Amino acid sequence: MQMAAVLVYLTVIAAALASAFGAELTADYYSETCPHALTTIKLLVGAAILREPRMGASLVRLHFHDCFVNGCDGSILLDDTDDMIGEKTAKPNNNSVRGYDVIDTIKSALNTVCLGNVVSCADIVAVAARDSIVALGGTSYDVLLGRRDATTASIDDANNDIPTPFMDLPALLANFESHGLSLHDLVVLSGGHTLGYSRCLFFRNRLYNETDKLDPAYSASLDERCPPSGDDDALSALDDTPTTVDADYYQGLMQGRALLHSDQQLYQGGGGDADDLVKYYGENPSKFWEDFGGAMVKMGSLSPLTGDQGEVRKNCRVVNQ
Repeated sequence: MQMAAVLVYLTVIAAALASAFGAELTADYYSETCPHALTTIKLLVGAAILREPRMGASLVRLHFHDCFVNGCDGSILLDDTDDMIGEKTAKPNNNSVRGYDVIDTIKSALNTVCLGNVVSCADIVAVAARDSIVALGGTSYDVLLGRRDATTASIDDANNDIPTPFMDLPALLANFESHGLSLHDLVVLSGGHTLGYSRCLFFRNRLYNETDKLDPAYSASLDERCPPSGDDDALSALDDTPTTVDADYYQGLMQGRALLHSDQQLYQGGGGDADDLVKYYGENPSKFWEDFGGAMVKMGSLSPLTGDQGEVRKNCRVVNQ
């Protein structure tokens, strides 16, 4: 009887701990509650990228910017209300982060396919990022699922927590370490810039004030797109193949062809640890594909809401009523 009592006690304690710390994320979280969820997301992401290849990079970035603000909780998707100014208009996101309409389309479809409100917006963002990477030539990886959605968002947190394109290496590393990520994670996850574009506003200073660290031919090509003033929204590719997942990003860093100051900080030619990592991935594309998936899983596990925390939003833009 005493042993039985002990077992009951331990079961109760385990349940209490699970509730307190949240359930673990798992790759098969929706296998019973909505077995067609992942297929549905993949099809709709593929359709969105087919219409506009640039959308793949946007969906990857959406996941990054969500996770770096209080964890991967879908808070970036919330619209402002009378009582809350959310993350969409924060400096790193305003007129820059996009793809919200694609997430809305996926959520609406899942609410039908799953016969109700089953799949969280935070999980949709994480899976859409993975499916974008695969659609554009990268290697697949298992996304861990079971996140729940935040019920609030903060413009101040977004302004403070998301790394900027103007940061030097020490600031970048400090930012990543504050999120539980290492220098290795910083270099690998920065490889997400194998996809996409940046606005002139974010690389103008590098173009005109860092000429000693910029390949002359590359600089001349950028002059035509980004004048010393005006045209803030003019776009330039982050690497030579902005809709293909490859190692060109790292090769560009070694050639002084990084578009952003923060990217070039990863390779400064001094033989430091960051330089070594950039060179390694530039010379071993298959290792980048392999390690990038692992780093995305690690980032995607930052402070998720699980168990009784948060909610599963019916509409990704607003909290449930």
